Amino acid sequence: MNNTTQIKCPNCGTSIDVQDILAHQLEAKIKHQYQAQLAEERQRYEQEQAKLQQEREAFEQKKKQENELFQQRLDAKLREESKAIEDRLKTKLEEEQSDQFKALQRELNDKSEQIKELNRAKADIERLKREKDELKEAVELDLQRRMNEQLQTERERIKKLEEEKNELKLRELQKQLDDQKKLTEEMKRKQEQGSMQLQGEVQELAIEEWLAMQFPLDSVEEVKKGARGGDCIQVVNTHNRVNCGRIYYESKRTKDFQPSWIEKFKADMREKGADVGVLVTDAMPAGFERMGIKDGVWICTYEEFKGLCAVLRETVIQIGLAVASQENKGDKMHMLYDFLTSNTFRMQVEAIVEGFSCMKNDLEKEKRAMQRIWKEREKQIDKVITNTIDMYGSIRGIAGNAIQPVEALELPGGDLTDEEEL
Repeated sequence: MNNTTQIKCPNCGTSIDVQDILAHQLEAKIKHQYQAQLAEERQRYEQEQAKLQQEREAFEQKKKQENELFQQRLDAKLREESKAIEDRLKTKLEEEQSDQFKALQRELNDKSEQIKELNRAKADIERLKREKDELKEAVELDLQRRMNEQLQTERERIKKLEEEKNELKLRELQKQLDDQKKLTEEMKRKQEQGSMQLQGEVQELAIEEWLAMQFPLDSVEEVKKGARGGDCIQVVNTHNRVNCGRIYYESKRTKDFQPSWIEKFKADMREKGADVGVLVTDAMPAGFERMGIKDGVWICTYEEFKGLCAVLRETVIQIGLAVASQENKGDKMHMLYDFLTSNTFRMQVEAIVEGFSCMKNDLEKEKRAMQRIWKEREKQIDKVITNTIDMYGSIRGIAGNAIQPVEALELPGGDLTDEEEL
């Protein structure tokens, strides 16, 4: 019972026993009323006593010859009347106090019910707070997980970029190590002449291996050393079509870009029947900060080549499909017309429409269900707010200004004090 009648001040957090406050107020009120009525009856009694005293004195003056027996009877009569008056006063006070006590008991029971309702409202509020905290923790956990995934993806991307940057250097070292083991004397001669040819061979091998690994359906044809032309030709193939096009690659690893490379490279493309040409070089032409096309030839670095080759291959495939779609165009149009006017096409369209209709009906059902759920929750929240306002008003009516005002439940400008209202 103590736990259910204890409330906490929302401002200072002090625990307040509601029954204790009500009992003190009831006791003080009853005591004040009893004392007032007792004083009134006592005053009336004193007045009657004074009147009787005056009558007795007058009677004594007139009846001095009366014997002592008459005096004793008179005193007995006065005592009886005084006792009767006291008994009537006591009975009247007891009846009035009994009615007041019953009224206060009923009021106390009503306040107890309101306190119970307050406790239920507090429980609902705590449950809503707990659900809110759980939802917040779930959202924070999901955000943390996504952030970790993004960080992991970024780490992998940076790691891959670093590996791509160091790939040519590692291949150079591996090539140098292999050549040193096989041909020590040849390596000395190449070191004296410079490592330009060696670097070019390393990049050529890297281009060929990358194309073969990334596009296993394609065939990568190496141009033999000493033969006129570039380094390799990529013949683009798909699962449905062979030889969609040819991409011509040439590797250059020098300090300066030579404009004469373009014309020679284009002549080699015409000779090999290539559709696209790519020049992979460390030294970019003047005015080129990144990969681009110059006089019909794509120019890029080795790092850019890995992304550019996939784009050019897809372009060659799309061009090949466009050219192939023009073949036997008349027969295809006739076949397409027969299919569009067939029962098969009609049934397929009907199946698609039925599927969309079912999806629309399900969506409407879900929409109506969610509206019902939202309406129920709105009514529950309104009920909690209404009960909270009633409870606050009841407690404020009992305790008065001892309860700190809640700004959300007060009128703008504040309430009037008890003295101002009077």
